Amino acid sequence: MNLEEFVAETIKQIISGISKTHVHAKEKGATVNPRLACTIYSGNKGRVEPRSPIHSVEFDVAVTTTEGKGTKGGIGIFVGPVGLGSKGQSESSNTSMSRIKFSVPIVFPTQDM
Repeated sequence: MNLEEFVAETIKQIISGISKTHVHAKEKGATVNPRLACTIYSGNKGRVEPRSPIHSVEFDVAVTTTEGKGTKGGIGIFVGPVGLGSKGQSESSNTSMSRIKFSVPIVFPTQDM
C-alpha cells in the first residue's frame, strides 16, 4: 500500500464511521459532531449561523524502501506497531526509512442538534 492509498482509505473510513453513528446517536438522544451555533457580527447587529467544526486528522507514518539483490525491492508504510506494504528478501539489501508527520483539516459529516 502506498502513502496516497493509506491516507485516502483512512479518511474514507473515518468519514463512513462518523456517518454510520448518526442514526444510532439520534435513536439514543445523542449527537455526533454537532453543528455549532456561531454569532456573526456586522456593525452592531449579530446573527446566529450554524457552522461545521473543522477537525484535524493527524498522521505519523514511517515510510520504508528496500532494495536488494535477487528481489525487486519494496515500499511499505508502518504505522505504530502495524506494518502495511510489501517487503523483499535477499542476502544483501539496502533499507531506508523516513518518518512523515502531517495533519489534514477536515469538516466531517455533521448532525443537527
